[in-house]
Amino acid sequence: MSKSQYPRPAGEDGFSLLEVMVAIFILTVGVVSVAALAGTMMVTGNRSKYMSLEASLASEKLEDLSHWSASATQVCVPTGSTSVGSLTSDVLQTTTCPAGASDSIAYYDDVNINFSNSSSDCASSTGGCFAETVASQSGGSTQYTTTYHSPDGHIPLPTTSTTAPSNMTFHRRWIIEADTPVTGVRRLTVLVTLNTTSVQPNNASFQMSMVRP
Repeated sequence: MSKSQYPRPAGEDGFSLLEVMVAIFILTVGVVSVAALAGTMMVTGNRSKYMSLEASLASEKLEDLSHWSASATQVCVPTGSTSVGSLTSDVLQTTTCPAGASDSIAYYDDVNINFSNSSSDCASSTGGCFAETVASQSGGSTQYTTTYHSPDGHIPLPTTSTTAPSNMTFHRRWIIEADTPVTGVRRLTVLVTLNTTSVQPNNASFQMSMVRP
């Protein structure tokens, strides 16, 4: 069989099947890599958001504990003990201070973070507000205290209920150590743990400490 009298010009031979398959493979690898990077960025961003909230909640609890006088049952260390509370387990006990005061103290709580647009809760229903619900032990029962923080700084009186919200996002534990790091002061340490499996790694936590007389 003789060749065509009109051969194709150079550069117009088209693509072979092998070239097409290689191009598809390279394109697939690129698309998958971009998708994986986007997923990683979303997970990292979500985790960073929760870590920021954990830092705020740890600071909030430390400020709350620092407001009590050294002889208050909420922050005193019983005679003969070097510390009270725990970062590894939920401690609910009767604490007797050296001055004699005694009370049932829970060295842990749970916190739920939510947003609300209710006009009965927020100063402005159009602006919404930030709702923080803290579960605490009182008289052998659990109470849920919700505080609404508006964007303009307005904070109405907290509301208390015996009904739990849909989920408690964060769990806080704290420990009070006497004569640490030096004699005459106490170290307060708060550990905040995330209670959701939607953020990896699971149970991401944040710890913060402060020293006070």
